[in-house]
Amino acid sequence: MSVALQVRNLTVSFDRGPVIDDLSLTLEAGESLAVIGPTGSGKSVLFRTLIGALPFQGDVRWAPGTTMGYVPQKLDIERDVPITAMDLLLAQRHVRRAAAAEVRRALELVELEDAMLGQPIGALSGGQFQRLLLGFALIGHPTVLLLDEPTAGIDEPGEERLHERIDRLRRERRLALLVISHELSFVYRHADRVLCLGRRAHALGRPADVLTPARLEELYGAPMRSHGHR
Repeated sequence: MSVALQVRNLTVSFDRGPVIDDLSLTLEAGESLAVIGPTGSGKSVLFRTLIGALPFQGDVRWAPGTTMGYVPQKLDIERDVPITAMDLLLAQRHVRRAAAAEVRRALELVELEDAMLGQPIGALSGGQFQRLLLGFALIGHPTVLLLDEPTAGIDEPGEERLHERIDRLRRERRLALLVISHELSFVYRHADRVLCLGRRAHALGRPADVLTPARLEELYGAPMRSHGHR
């Protein structure tokens, strides 16, 4: 296995103190790491730090030649911006110097129909826009995907199909995948390991080992029920 990401003693602080405190982890090429935790535990802060958008203390090292695809939890954009879905994808193709076939492949993966491509991005529903952002991130053969709740606004059947397709793409291309999710069922089915971020501590390991009722209660600060998965 080759290391895609090495994080050592990562601390990210704001005015009120550290949001992430002394976090260390290693991500292998082809590995899927899910990140869970209550609101305010630093999940999105972690992703923004890893892409270089926030200052930090510690050490973050990506493998040489790393190319990232990033889907944020929320992208604030004016609804009347005169840009179509296809305009956005073609701009990414130009920046990444990707083949036209890559755009088509990305659209197939996220199930974005041709009829949506000519629409202004402000006219898309939340789920359609989320799929557009995911397709945008997939163009250019990224070696790492960072997905912050990538299926927000997508119905349950579409959500599962999308996870399965991302999983297949990860295996085929040996993508390193980091995904924030509130769905423990997704974590059990699709993640190799899970990082649990809490306000006072964090835990990292296989889902079956880490997602115990006691750990979840400590993490979320309330009694939790869990069910075994095979």
